[in-house]
Formats: sequence, structure tokens, C-alpha cells
Amino acid sequence: MDFKEFNFNPELLEGLLAMGFRNATPIQTEAIPLILDKKDLIACAQTGTGKTGAYLLPIMNMIAGTANRHNNTLILAPTRELAQQIDLQVEALSYFTNISSLTVYGGGDGIAYEQQKRSMREGVDIIIATPGRLISHLSSGLLKLDQLQHLVLDEADRMLDMGFYDDIMKIVSYLPQVRQTVMFSATMPPKIRKLAATLLNAPEQISLAISKPAEGISQQVYMVHDAQKVPLLSGLLKTDVYKSIIVFASTKEKVKNLGKVFRNLGLKAEAFHSDLGQNERESILLKFKNKQLPILIGTDVLSRGIDVEGIDLVVNFDVPHDAEDYVHRIGRTARAATKGTAITLVNQKDKRKLASIEKLIEKEVERIPLPEHLADIPVETASSPSSHSRPKPGDANKPKRKFWKKKPGKPAGV
Repeated sequence: MDFKEFNFNPELLEGLLAMGFRNATPIQTEAIPLILDKKDLIACAQTGTGKTGAYLLPIMNMIAGTANRHNNTLILAPTRELAQQIDLQVEALSYFTNISSLTVYGGGDGIAYEQQKRSMREGVDIIIATPGRLISHLSSGLLKLDQLQHLVLDEADRMLDMGFYDDIMKIVSYLPQVRQTVMFSATMPPKIRKLAATLLNAPEQISLAISKPAEGISQQVYMVHDAQKVPLLSGLLKTDVYKSIIVFASTKEKVKNLGKVFRNLGLKAEAFHSDLGQNERESILLKFKNKQLPILIGTDVLSRGIDVEGIDLVVNFDVPHDAEDYVHRIGRTARAATKGTAITLVNQKDKRKLASIEKLIEKEVERIPLPEHLADIPVETASSPSSHSRPKPGDANKPKRKFWKKKPGKPAGV
């Protein structure tokens, strides 16, 4: 559908065309008319489908035709990085309009905080915020949202995964009951439907089937035990074949540990996690985007909160719990019709997760044989980052279990 068919404000449309956009994506085609009709909406659409434009464009169009625009719209996002990305899109789309925006998040220096306070007092059209810092401004009385007309929850599933349910409900208590509420989520588990039932009024629903990984992604699987993961990756990452790499691990602690292990092996890598100061996180992301840092290690939050071109390898050090997260992770590579590689390391306990992934993407991922020199690595070694326990007295005399050894008497395939 051509964007001209939505009859947007001329200045807003001019900004769209100047950015080279002509046709709406499927989620935009379905969502924009509903939001323009001031319907509440719950939409299931993953990153990379144009979902940000799906809610920004109709809301900005309504703002352009509104007289009272003081703190008109609030967009909640789970991470500072996503809030900044949304703000960049607002700035680009509003280039030919006088629509203003403000990002509110933790971290930063005193100057940035004072700028936030001044903008809040004067009022802006669109506030893009993470829940924690926004609550502090609302509680202090500095920010008033009693005239708010639009509330957007972007990546609502990720906000709930990060424990923001109570914060969201507290923020909503400061908002007028009569408002338009729009919720976007990459997945639609029961907790999201429950939240939608609480916040939305007779909402319209859109659910786009999760898109398959881009054809340009070479998907590969190595069947390993945990002690083989680091030696295997060390060999792959030292080949200079890949210049920009993201490694996904299951927990923050494992991300930290992998950062130390990789650096000890001579790899230029940084762990990206919430225990870092905001300035540290921004510095790491900037180095990664500028190709000064080849390897970035993070959890699934990173898969939704980073938009970097030119990533040529994604590694799943741990198989993600949800098959949808696999698609999000490997979608960081092969963007804009480029080529990329996604490598997943699968141990015995993760075989069922791999089966779920292959069912979702309707494709069997290619199995790559391990290099011969890794075959003799013991199942448990001191160098394994996932091995935290010390051997107990007498353990040395116990027979070691072989990896994936079949139980006696069971035929193959059972």
C-alpha cells in the first residue's frame, strides 16, 4: 500500500518520502488505519517488520492536527537503547514538521537530567521512556500526564520478561482513563493478553505470523557438550573470516564469564549487560557499531535493543528458550539483503529446543561436524565456562559418563 493512500499530513508525508519510503509494510497497512480511527490495538509483530512506523506515523499525524499537544503521547520501551532508536525515528519522520520529542531514561550526566526537567516543564509532543526513570519523575510531581491522549507499549513482552509489570501499572495510575492505548509485542503469551485486558478498551487485534529467517542467513548447528563450546568458538573467531560478531548467552552471569574467557584467549570481546554503567554500555555499543570492537556478548535483551548494520556472524552459545527468540537473534545478521552466518551450539539438554526451532522455521538446520581435534575433549573440564562446581572427594575414582551414551537395551532412535 502506498503511503500516499493514508492521507497523512503533507509535512509528515514529505518526511517519509525524503527518507525513501513509498510503500507500507504489512503491519503498517493493517495497524495505521485502526490507530487513525482512534481504536485501542494489540498487535503481534516482531522487530524488523516496520512496527515502530506502524504506530509513530498515525500518532504523529494526529498530533499535527491537534491544538493541545502538551505531553500528548507516551511511548514505553524496555531498554534505553530501544528508546533512543524510537527517538531517532521520530526525529527523522518529523523533520518537516514541528513535532517535538523527549527521551527519559536512567544514566547520563547532570546536564542531561536538567534538560529532561526543563522539557517536561515546558511540555513536548512525544515522551519516549523506560519505566524506572519515568516513575521517578511522575512521583516527584515534575511530570504531569493528566492530559495524555496516546499510550504506546513497545515490546511489551520484553518489558514483562524484565519485571516491569508493577512499574507499568504504576505509570498507568498517573494517566487519564480516557486515552488511546496501543500495545506491540513480538510474542503473545497469556501474560500479554492479561495485560492487554487490563489496559485496553475493546481493542482491535492484529497478529502477523512470525517471519522466517532471511534467506541470506547461513544457519549452522554444532552438536557439542559444554566443554567443547569455548575451544570450538575460539578456533572459529580467530580465523578473521568474521569481522562483526554477536554472541548470545542465556544469563547475565554467563555473559560476564564469557567476556573474561574470550579476552583471556586473546579475542577482542566485550560483555554487554545491565550491571554496566550507562556510559560504559553506550561506549561499548558505539565501538561495536564503528567496527572498533569485533565481538559483542549479550543476552536476548540485546537481540531486541540493537540495530547495527554489517553483522556477519551471530552465535547462539546457548540455545534460546523460545523458538521465536532464535529468529530475533539471528535476524541481527543478513539485514538489508546482505549475507550472514548464524551458528548454534547444541548440547544434549537443548536438543528439544532445537526441534522447536526447526518446527517454527519449517527447516532443518544444517549440522556441521566438529573439528577432529575437539573430539577428545573430556565432557567436564576446568576451562568450561558453564562448569562452576568443584570436584568432590572421591570423584576422581568414579567412572565418567560418556556424552550422549545410549542406555543399555534401547535400540537407536528410541
